[in-house]
Amino acid sequence: MNKLPEEIINSLSTKIKECLLNVRGEFIGDIEEIRLRINRPLMICANNKDYFLNLRKNSFDICDKYAYIVRKEDIEQTFQLICRYSIHSFLDDIKKGFITIRGGHRVGIGGKVIIEENNIKNIKHISSLNIRISKEVLDCSKKVIKYIIKPSKGIHNTLIISPPQCGKTTLLRDIVKNISNGIEEYNFEGVKVAVIDERNEIAGSYLGVPQRDIGTRTDIIESCPKDIGIMMLLRSMSPNVIVTDEIGNSKEIKSLYTALNGGVGLITSVHGYGIEDIQNRKELNTLLDKELFKRVIVLSSRKGPGTVEKIYDLEEKRCIFVN
Repeated sequence: MNKLPEEIINSLSTKIKECLLNVRGEFIGDIEEIRLRINRPLMICANNKDYFLNLRKNSFDICDKYAYIVRKEDIEQTFQLICRYSIHSFLDDIKKGFITIRGGHRVGIGGKVIIEENNIKNIKHISSLNIRISKEVLDCSKKVIKYIIKPSKGIHNTLIISPPQCGKTTLLRDIVKNISNGIEEYNFEGVKVAVIDERNEIAGSYLGVPQRDIGTRTDIIESCPKDIGIMMLLRSMSPNVIVTDEIGNSKEIKSLYTALNGGVGLITSVHGYGIEDIQNRKELNTLLDKELFKRVIVLSSRKGPGTVEKIYDLEEKRCIFVN
């Protein structure tokens, strides 16, 4: 549908809302981000490009001439709307640098960080907001799911390598939904899936309620560090599979081995541009241990976000799919 979600429109300042509603057709339904920076042009990101809102043409342009300039009032009003006029209620999220709104959309926050005793207490004097539009791409995992599931009920431990904004979270979400519900085409029964949604991107929960379809057998722990979350889930939720997004340090990798020793399947992702990139990063190269993951899926945006470039079998040390 070639329009912005209602929950996004209703979270914008009156002036910006009016401007976007007046934009003529084009690719407004392809917008991935709306970026507000105080005293600078309103920017939108779509199809891996940056555009500005041209007020004379009521259209998007790669040139910022005649662009709408974001005012301090726009930032303040948008922030109040995002927080539902109760900033204190969202303080825990603000301290993490983002707020999740209805619909599972995430708003990144830039401003002055207040630190006390090495802990972030607040972000004040908000100077920029990045509204990231959450989208479901149904069955986007169809191309890869047969490489992840086993003929029996289990899965192959799978690592997804992807540059930023190439659809890895969207792919993860669809994988979670499918292995949770079961896949009739492959005679695959659903399994119990536990998701550690540290940045609240997979389920996009709003006030504890997932805004995205994550399957019938899926449990969520949100806003929790991955290493702590894995231990909590192993002790309390008896999952068959644990899913996380964006593994980034040795502590998190160590916790993956804990899950492995608990007999639980693993699916996770990491930022990168391919196997060679991960091999050359000291803290992350242990992710390619064949004892940890059997499948590696490499994404790009070459043919649009979510392009599956290659799939590897680490156990057999070979590439089993090339796009």
